[in-house]
Amino acid sequence: MKKVEKLGIWMDHAKAHILHSSIDTIETKTISSKFTHLEKEHSLNKSENLMHHKEQHQQHEYYKEIGNVIKNYNEVVVFGPTDAKVELVNFLKQDRHFDNIKIVVENADKMTEHQEYAFVKAHFKI
Repeated sequence: MKKVEKLGIWMDHAKAHILHSSIDTIETKTISSKFTHLEKEHSLNKSENLMHHKEQHQQHEYYKEIGNVIKNYNEVVVFGPTDAKVELVNFLKQDRHFDNIKIVVENADKMTEHQEYAFVKAHFKI
């Protein structure tokens, strides 16, 4: 029987904090979107259509990078203040590799690192 691996992800459109939980500790890794505010302004100066296309492409790359981490887990809670978490789940639903992974989405405000740890521990009852 496969060991149940649990993962918490606090995210917004700019960055994701990947919180891997083990028995006594939680390890954090950060994944950042390449579409920054500066990138948006630069693209917008050229063309609004170009900016929108570039934003979509870079957001898909961001979601794909997070998805590559999620593939190694059985249970995932995705939480944060924006719609990025819902967009991520909708993106992952297009890939059958995620069919057997339990992914829960919850709303949450901006949090400190300690609040994120506490949220993940409470969700998985660690």
